Amino acid sequence: MDAIKQNSLAWDKKVENEAVYTKAVSKEIIEKSKAGDWEITVTTGRPVPRSWFPKSLAGLKILCLASGGGQQGPVLAAAGADVTVVDISKKQLEQDELVAKRDGLNLITLQCSMTDLSAFEDDQFDLIIHPVSNLFVEDISQVWKEASRVLKDKGTLISGFTNPLLFIFDDEEDMKGNLVVKNKVPGSSLDYLSDEEKEEFINSDNTIEFGHTLEDQIQGQIDAGLVIAGLYEDDFGGRRPLDEFIKCFVATKAVKIKL
Repeated sequence: MDAIKQNSLAWDKKVENEAVYTKAVSKEIIEKSKAGDWEITVTTGRPVPRSWFPKSLAGLKILCLASGGGQQGPVLAAAGADVTVVDISKKQLEQDELVAKRDGLNLITLQCSMTDLSAFEDDQFDLIIHPVSNLFVEDISQVWKEASRVLKDKGTLISGFTNPLLFIFDDEEDMKGNLVVKNKVPGSSLDYLSDEEKEEFINSDNTIEFGHTLEDQIQGQIDAGLVIAGLYEDDFGGRRPLDEFIKCFVATKAVKIKL
């Protein structure tokens, strides 16, 4: 199963269905961002602290990694950064292009996997923004390695990812308010499906998701040459029963340091 191809098509479908993470920011948000009043998220609702960014974004080379949808990239471009957005979904990137054209922003888009940034040179970017998305690839070590490679020395990677505890519960039961432990981590959406169920899953344009360990998420960044310099948690904003018990998302600030 080619998870990257499947997830690319599935995200195109999400754009057509106007899913929440495919809705581009408004013109009003862009105007505020141009005036210096900007914020972005890499998890669900909690904004990234402004202290995690340089005082000015003017001229800063930023890569929005697996970040299509017309959300983070256009805001940062409006704030003065030199922004490139990459994503596996063509239609997600079209959302960024739509905002750029609508609001007169300079922004580059490129369709590629977060695991293969060969289109970029070493030490090319000052900052990488990587919202919750690495659950859509099986091996996230390559994501961290590639991000570290294209970052400049002392460059910053701001990432959002899923707490692995979310994946151990039966998703359908969770939505009913029942917390039923079912799945192993690491694992994927396909692990407990029969061949017939897998075929139905794929034909329904569902995304294939992978549950990763905290060691792979955090130590993986360290192994790639990054130093963790900040961390916070976020939840579903009350939309899921698990919010009553634990925050299911983590954001980290990591700095590339050549030792």
